[in-house]
Amino acid sequence: MRNSISCTGVGLHGGNRINMKLIPAPVNSGIVFKRTDVDPDVAVIPAHYNAVSDLMMCTTVENDAGVKVATVEHLMAALSGCGIDNVVVELDGPEVPVMDGSAAPFVFLIECADMVEQDAPRRYIKVLKEVEVSEGAAKAALSPADNISVAFEIDFDNPRIGNQNCSFNLRNGTFKNELARARTFGFLGDFEQLKKLGLAKGGSLENAIVLSGSDILNEEGLRYDDEFVRHKALDAVGDLYLAGAPIIGEFYGFRSGHALNNKLLHTFLSDKDAWCYTTEAPVRIGNVGGANWPAKKAAAPVTD
Repeated sequence: MRNSISCTGVGLHGGNRINMKLIPAPVNSGIVFKRTDVDPDVAVIPAHYNAVSDLMMCTTVENDAGVKVATVEHLMAALSGCGIDNVVVELDGPEVPVMDGSAAPFVFLIECADMVEQDAPRRYIKVLKEVEVSEGAAKAALSPADNISVAFEIDFDNPRIGNQNCSFNLRNGTFKNELARARTFGFLGDFEQLKKLGLAKGGSLENAIVLSGSDILNEEGLRYDDEFVRHKALDAVGDLYLAGAPIIGEFYGFRSGHALNNKLLHTFLSDKDAWCYTTEAPVRIGNVGGANWPAKKAAAPVTD
């Protein structure tokens, strides 16, 4: 028997308790969000870069009827990292639950649900030429490569963060082992100001790294010495998966965020000379947590 799998958590910005269910979906249906707390006729929102409507502090997707789902990036990163192509993400609220502020709880959920190969070749987007966008000092780029990789650099005035960089070829469980556990982060003063603006109502030391000056307020400290830049790379993996398929190529971001990542997708995918679809798999992707990450087959989460 094959079933769906569920979890419950708090929305980062609304602060409300939200139930989420991952439901296996047919081949070529892609990743879609479905709100169970609204009229069923307007409940479905595609997980697609063209559906992105708000990029303030998170990535939000919205359908033509104005129904939204916010904070999708960590779940999208987990779905990308675990090679899930087709799934319905059912929610009874307007946000994906933040869980612990990383993608690790979603990876765990997917692993518990297991995966099944579907009877169709997996489709990829292959980068054919370099495309770059920038905003001030920040930039983001996609370059041709025979694998799926992400590189990121940040540069903060805060001495606890400073300049950090990372680069990962997303194969052999790299996403789960090196990126999934990296949590979102922010500064105590910023959290207090965001709450005054009606945002980050669900933010806490349980779901974010919080800094006061150069001090980390979380009792357990950091999960990685460079957890800050790893989380930015995780965000990029999630934002890029809104392309609708895995991108074979190298992403590089310097001080990039959700808005610039989305701008890159728009610029890249609007240039028909910059990419093509392919079913030829990248350099060996490998395994995630012992589960076979399909390189040539579409996949959906299931439980036995």
